[in-house]
Amino acid sequence: MAENPSGPSEADTDGGAVTGPSGPRPAGPLTGDGESIVIPPSILKQQAGWAKPGESVPTPGAGQSTDEPQVFASTVRKQQTSEADYENVSGGGRLGVVLGVVLAVLLVGSGVGLYVVNQHDDKAAKASDAATATPSAAPSPSAPPVPPLKTDAKVLPTVAGDFGKKATITLPQQSPDGTFVAKSLTEGDGPKINKGDYVSVDFTLKDWQTGKDIQGSYDQGKSLILQPGTGQVIPALDSTLVGQKAGSRVLVVAPPAAAFGDQGNTSLGLGPKDDLVLVIDINRVNAPDARVSGDMTAPPADFPQVKINGGKTADTITPPAGVTDPTDLKTAVLIQGKGPKVESGEQVVVQYTGVTLKDGKKFDSSVEKGQAFSFVTGGGQVIPGWDKGVVGQNVGSRIELVIPAAQAYGASPPDGSGIPANASLVFVIDILDAGQGSGGGQ
Repeated sequence: MAENPSGPSEADTDGGAVTGPSGPRPAGPLTGDGESIVIPPSILKQQAGWAKPGESVPTPGAGQSTDEPQVFASTVRKQQTSEADYENVSGGGRLGVVLGVVLAVLLVGSGVGLYVVNQHDDKAAKASDAATATPSAAPSPSAPPVPPLKTDAKVLPTVAGDFGKKATITLPQQSPDGTFVAKSLTEGDGPKINKGDYVSVDFTLKDWQTGKDIQGSYDQGKSLILQPGTGQVIPALDSTLVGQKAGSRVLVVAPPAAAFGDQGNTSLGLGPKDDLVLVIDINRVNAPDARVSGDMTAPPADFPQVKINGGKTADTITPPAGVTDPTDLKTAVLIQGKGPKVESGEQVVVQYTGVTLKDGKKFDSSVEKGQAFSFVTGGGQVIPGWDKGVVGQNVGSRIELVIPAAQAYGASPPDGSGIPANASLVFVIDILDAGQGSGGGQ
């Protein structure tokens, strides 16, 4: 997630890290000097890398079996003295530690993936400059410059089919002229995309030169979550969506410089001189301070009661008198969302407020920061109560989790967090979106 305290649309050039929430995250400290994002072998075998021009796709190390989980990105954490020693990806925030590498996760199966630029702390300023550059910034010397984005060209493919379904792309007999195009085919009536918003899209892909269909999200059945305008994905996706509206279908023609550069992408069958054609359907758009909406149901009487204060004021969570620690995770749905169910391994975008069960004392809130939090489920990036409680819920839902200490921080909460040892915790969580990650997650 690329943001700093003033908002996700601004790149953090302080330490070279793509940053996240300006406060703590609901995950405890991990052992060792860093942590790794591990992709299960059942998924890994289907994937190939979508990298920026000039980048190579990671491959398993020598002697490493392809039947074992493969490490795609590692994080090196820098300890800071603060009121809460949480894992935190905000280079600009007060709490936590700066992550040096952006999470790399899968775009779609069967040959389509997305990788992002590893970004380190003060030791890698050059990597930071490349990763935080806007799409119109000058490329590295080894990569051709990205052409200016236009809204039309003399010759374009034609597109048939309805929004929300795989498009049919018909190529003209003429060759492309190298124009980088993003043309709105149908305009939606949803919110407009601003730089750094969380956006979920589906897309259809084709190679103009060969006429070959390339597997897109409709083939895999998983939408892509990304933050346009933050430089985390290829320009064909990064430069073309800002200003578009949710519900829109956009035709994109990306010459090599706006896709994979002169090296092409052999895993996709895309040659070094081939233009990539994309038809992108924009599903949902969430600003960094977004909340879910809908009729709210009060939690059961034995749950802490919840008041949503609005704005950037943290939710008020009031435990019942004489409350006792639960022996297992307890979940209540306060607003029932209508979106797809969250699956393990998906990138999820949420808002949350957390308090201790015993006294209702707030220790963390993304709502208060006005900055949504993004993580990958089922990978141990968050406390076990979150992984168990969020998976299976519908996008658009607001849930309340009462988490026993054994599924939170146990006897060793982060130093300075304000969380007592062996404390049960309560979270109110808005599930804004879920899908395949683009690397924008924390």
